[in-house]
Amino acid sequence: MEKLSVIHQRAQKRKGGANELAKLMPEVSSEKDISGLANKVFLAAMTKKIFQSGFVWRVVENKWPGFEEVFWGFEPAKLELASDEQIERMSQDTRIIRNYTKVKSVRDNAFFVQQMSDKHNGFGQFIADWPSDQITQLWLLLKKEGSRLGGNTGPYFLRDIGKDTFLLTRDIVSYLIGQGLVSRQPNSQRDLKLVQQTFNEWQQQSGLGFAEISRIVACSIGENYLAEH
Repeated sequence: MEKLSVIHQRAQKRKGGANELAKLMPEVSSEKDISGLANKVFLAAMTKKIFQSGFVWRVVENKWPGFEEVFWGFEPAKLELASDEQIERMSQDTRIIRNYTKVKSVRDNAFFVQQMSDKHNGFGQFIADWPSDQITQLWLLLKKEGSRLGGNTGPYFLRDIGKDTFLLTRDIVSYLIGQGLVSRQPNSQRDLKLVQQTFNEWQQQSGLGFAEISRIVACSIGENYLAEH
């Protein structure tokens, strides 16, 4: 596996220099800031990523004020008590994207958020305390305990609320395949463990955060690299 310094140099060259690459780096919040977020912020972020999955993102953004109205301001303590009839009505509301299974996931995730909040003195504390050098295990927990948070939805949710996480975008997966680390999109425990170990090594080499490393790797990918690997 290449050292991150080599990858970083290639990314800078592709993006027009160190300053231009630096402008592309994602924002990451402090543990204190994440722990201080209200539970409804997390449920709203989950919901947005679930509805954006497989859909045009800007449509969800344009309709978002309607989502906030239909889903009672995303207060988990209220939504976890929604009746089946109320969920059915929500799924037919024209202010949102009408998809029953995704609407139902809001109630399921409200329960999940409340449950973890009760255990950890706030859902934000639960997320903030999770070590990023084991972030793929958090992905798996979100997939198992949450609703429709598998695949890239969970990681995108974490990135959205400022958690330091890498992403397995198409470019990054292409790089990992080219390096022979995996043969396809990493989903299994084994493959995710290998990917986590690789990002941990890069983090130790550079001292950079996982979100920043992720963006650097993605920016280093180009046609010439793919042709050579």
